[in-house]
Amino acid sequence: MVNSSEFIERLNLLLTHYGLTASQFADQIQVQRSSISHLLSGRNKPSLDFVMKVVQTYPAVNLYWLLNGKGEFPSSPQNSDQHSYPSPKQKDPLAIQTVQKSTKAERKIEKIIIFYSDGSFEPFTPK
Repeated sequence: MVNSSEFIERLNLLLTHYGLTASQFADQIQVQRSSISHLLSGRNKPSLDFVMKVVQTYPAVNLYWLLNGKGEFPSSPQNSDQHSYPSPKQKDPLAIQTVQKSTKAERKIEKIIIFYSDGSFEPFTPK
């Protein structure tokens, strides 16, 4: 389960890194400004949709770092310019090639995410 206060700290770090206000950030990931305000105040927990928009818009944000604080931010070895806003449509061609070359026999389930009707979720790692 996501620790709300730690998630807020990571979200604030992301805003500081990119030099964004909460309003600018909301506009970049295409969510209502009030959503960011409610998240930063601790009133609401992040939805899966919100988390995925952040990760898709900012490739340097590692999903596991954002949710659990594991990993690093920025995740790429090159520190991005603080005022560059990546396009949500950007994709890593190397990652796409890797997926296309793998066969079903090589693929193994690493993690399953369980979503609940209240908007919360938790990871499940098979043995």
